[in-house]
Amino acid sequence: MFLENIKTDTQRRGWIEVICGSMFSGKTEELIRRMRRAQFAKQKVEIFKPAIDTRYHEEDVVSHNETSIHSTPVPSSANIILLANDVEVVGIDEAQFFDDELVNVCNQLANNGVRVIVAGLDMDYTGKPFGPIPALLATAEYVTKVHAICMQCGNLAQFSHRKTNDTALVVLGETDSYEPLCRACFDKAKK
Repeated sequence: MFLENIKTDTQRRGWIEVICGSMFSGKTEELIRRMRRAQFAKQKVEIFKPAIDTRYHEEDVVSHNETSIHSTPVPSSANIILLANDVEVVGIDEAQFFDDELVNVCNQLANNGVRVIVAGLDMDYTGKPFGPIPALLATAEYVTKVHAICMQCGNLAQFSHRKTNDTALVVLGETDSYEPLCRACFDKAKK
């Protein structure tokens, strides 16, 4: 009978949400807000972060405003699939620090009916696309771009300018090492 091919509304449908922007733009704060709302709705959630990010806490995801939520640090994106059993919502912070396999992990979770919320820098300190974020932006159902305020002129900032001479791609730091800048001020600072 043709009814066998009709999907019912009781089947879970997953999707990917990406929250991106510069440093100090509120990405982690927004991730925590969405995850807390899911917890309030009594959904089973799990939050992951890269094990290398120990700036504020070894385990918790912590925003610059010191809002926090418990998370599971993992060394690679493959660990997320192994640990995200029987969850309805997966949160992933600092996604730019994960390997490119994160895109497949997020898609696999979404295909299995999980709501996946990813937060991360869309550009590195040189203004180039950062890690797996560009591919996640292309495959996500929902994208939220958040902005900081330019520390030089007060306009909206979308760049994370590194104030030190360190040229390594990944340098963990805060306001001592980075400042958000608008396009014009970022171009001036690069010269």
